[in-house]
Amino acid sequence: MPPQLAPVNPPLGPRPASADFYRPQQVTLEMKEKVFSLSGDDFTVKTVDEGNITDVCQCKGKAISARDKKKFTDMQGNELFTLENKLLSFNKSMRGVSPSGEHDFEVKGHFKLLGTHSTCSFTNAANGQEVAIEIKGDWIDRSAEMTWEGKTVATIARSFFNVREILGDQQTYFVTVAPNVDLSLIAALCVSLDERANED
Repeated sequence: MPPQLAPVNPPLGPRPASADFYRPQQVTLEMKEKVFSLSGDDFTVKTVDEGNITDVCQCKGKAISARDKKKFTDMQGNELFTLENKLLSFNKSMRGVSPSGEHDFEVKGHFKLLGTHSTCSFTNAANGQEVAIEIKGDWIDRSAEMTWEGKTVATIARSFFNVREILGDQQTYFVTVAPNVDLSLIAALCVSLDERANED
């Protein structure tokens, strides 16, 4: 049973709120482990709630650089941002760069003996506030929690009801996202965690 997450107000994300990426209800994203760093293949981020599957955005890695850059687009092919490695950083860090070349957000990795600890920083589009989302967990087991000001905004887990059995895909895991949180940002954070784990 996924946790019930409280709505976030105002909406949380580096881009203005839209019906495509901000939902008034809690949603669960389906992410496929096998398509990340190992192959660099393109993949689609989907929501899977109560048997309803809808596409949210796409990630394209092969045409650019499977290891260094991944382009996120909406379902019409319009670029949202490019997730790229930040050069000359001591711990693995990545940033999201908008089509205009501005930095939408930055993900900084922090040293930790066990598990994963990263921080995602950006200016919130809804109110101009500087935001830092803390990401902690065990990425080897594909479990993590994302928090902001003590509130959980997303959680990552291997199982979600019996959806995995229905899909028959052992490589699938699920990200539960609080209402009013940018789904494309959360998807990018999952990919950045995976990239960091494969570099460690």
